[in-house]
Amino acid sequence: ATSVAAFFAAGAKAGGSAKDVVAGASVVVTMLPAGKHVREVYLGANGILAAAARGTLFIDSSTIDVESARTVAKAAEAAGMQMIDAPVSGGTGGAAAGTLTFMVGGPDAAFAAAKPVLEQMGKTIVHAGAAGNGQAAKICNNMILGISMIAVSEAFVLADKLGLDRQKLFDISSKSSGQCWSMTTYCPVPGPVPTSPANRDYQAGFTAAMMLKDLKLAQEAAKASGAKTELGAGAARIYSQYAESGEAGRDFSGIIRYIRGG
Repeated sequence: ATSVAAFFAAGAKAGGSAKDVVAGASVVVTMLPAGKHVREVYLGANGILAAAARGTLFIDSSTIDVESARTVAKAAEAAGMQMIDAPVSGGTGGAAAGTLTFMVGGPDAAFAAAKPVLEQMGKTIVHAGAAGNGQAAKICNNMILGISMIAVSEAFVLADKLGLDRQKLFDISSKSSGQCWSMTTYCPVPGPVPTSPANRDYQAGFTAAMMLKDLKLAQEAAKASGAKTELGAGAARIYSQYAESGEAGRDFSGIIRYIRGG
C-alpha cells in the first residue's frame, strides 16, 4: 500500500488489483521477488495474462530462475502476447539516475518493441538471446560480482594485517591486474571511492539478502545444467553466513566486516 501511494503521489494512476492495472494497458512492466510470484501474477487464477488485451507487451524485470522465466514467456506467447525477461543491474543509484543495465531475453520483435521503454530507465540495453537468457546473464554477472567483492574484501583485510595502507593498495590494484568494479566503483573500505556504501556505514544500495538470492539462483542453475562453479558455491556460503549474522539488510559490500570479524 505504501509503494502504491508513493507511485500515485508521483503522478501515476492506482488500480485495485494487478488485473485492473493491465486492463487497457499496451505495455506492462513487472518486478517481483521470486519465480513463484511471477508465475502466480501471470498464470494464477487472477493472472494478468488472462486480463490483458491480445498483443500486450509484457516486460518482466524480476530476477528469477531461468525455468520460470521461460515457462511464463511460453504462456504469454500462446496467449497472443509479446514478452521479454529484462532483469536489471545498477542498484538504487542506477534506477534514480536512469542508468540501469537491462539484460534482455525474448524474441527479436518483442525486444524491438520494448527497447524504447527500457531506454527511459536504462543506459545499456543488451539483447542476450531467447526467453530466459536475460535471467541467465543476470545470475552469471552477479555470481562474478559476489565472488569479486569477497576477493577485494579479503585483500583489504590482508593488507590491514600486513600493515599496508588501504589507499596504497587501492592506488596499486585499481591500476593493475587486480582492477575490477568491486575495487574501483564499489570499494568496500571507506575513503578511496567516496560514493561507495562503505562511506555511509554500508547503507544498502544492493542488500546482502539480494546478493544471496542471486548467488542461490546461480547455484540452482549450475546444478540443473551440470556446470562446475566452486567459487560461486563458496560465495553463496559466505553470503549466507553474513546474512544470517543479522546483516541481511546491509549493503552486500559490508561482507568485508564479516570477513574481518566485525
